[in-house]
Amino acid sequence: MYLEYYGLKEAPFTVTADTNLFFKSKHHQEALSALLYGIKERKGIILLTGEVGTGKTTLCKVLLKEIPPEFKTSLILNPYFSPTQLLRAVVEDFGIGLKRYSKLDMVYALNQLLMDTFLNNSNAVLIIDEAQDLTPRQLEQIRLLSNLETERYKLLQIILVGQPELREKLGLPSLRQIKQRISVSYHIFPLEKEEVEEYVNFRLELAGALNVKFEKDCFEYIYEFSKGIPRLINILCDRALLAGFAKNKRIIDSNLIRLCIEELK
Repeated sequence: MYLEYYGLKEAPFTVTADTNLFFKSKHHQEALSALLYGIKERKGIILLTGEVGTGKTTLCKVLLKEIPPEFKTSLILNPYFSPTQLLRAVVEDFGIGLKRYSKLDMVYALNQLLMDTFLNNSNAVLIIDEAQDLTPRQLEQIRLLSNLETERYKLLQIILVGQPELREKLGLPSLRQIKQRISVSYHIFPLEKEEVEEYVNFRLELAGALNVKFEKDCFEYIYEFSKGIPRLINILCDRALLAGFAKNKRIIDSNLIRLCIEELK
């Protein structure tokens, strides 16, 4: 609605997981490095957590772009399956087609794929998003997949991505076996206060902003409202651009930001 008014090529504050708009904050860069390290060193199970809206899904999609193209990858975004259905989703996402999908057939076929990948000096990565919703039985299935290994190397690198509740769940005594296998762990924190202005301007620049500017005193209010969570920054800034368009303003000031905050409360 406001793109032409501000001279924008695209909406700068979309809340979808757009890797082209990925902002490498201090914490996001550290998280990406930790994930790549875990994959490269064949650490097996890797844990990534963060609050809602901190960019975990986007980070996973960026990671897939960073991984060498010859690597086998599987990304499960919504693991709302039974343990057997979850295994089938993984097998199919790795591109394995079977005549029968018994548990034994699927594990055998997956093991063959992983061995072939290993012998070709490649690697295989499974990413499960929203992993806080996994049941103990599903997590046990994942633990069993982590057993696919040679004498020295893990054949499948498994990245569990979820909200902080995932760490609480993994702390249950019944899940201590899978918790003990987590070799790399990182928790994404929100943007730091000084990064908020960089983030907003980064998004505007990528969207080709020509005729819009956020005044410097806006960012204190944006941080106070969002606590540095990118999704909340996007929601507020998008509302501010819409309000500026409605009021025929190309300079977004703190009064307009405060008005939008009140509307969003």
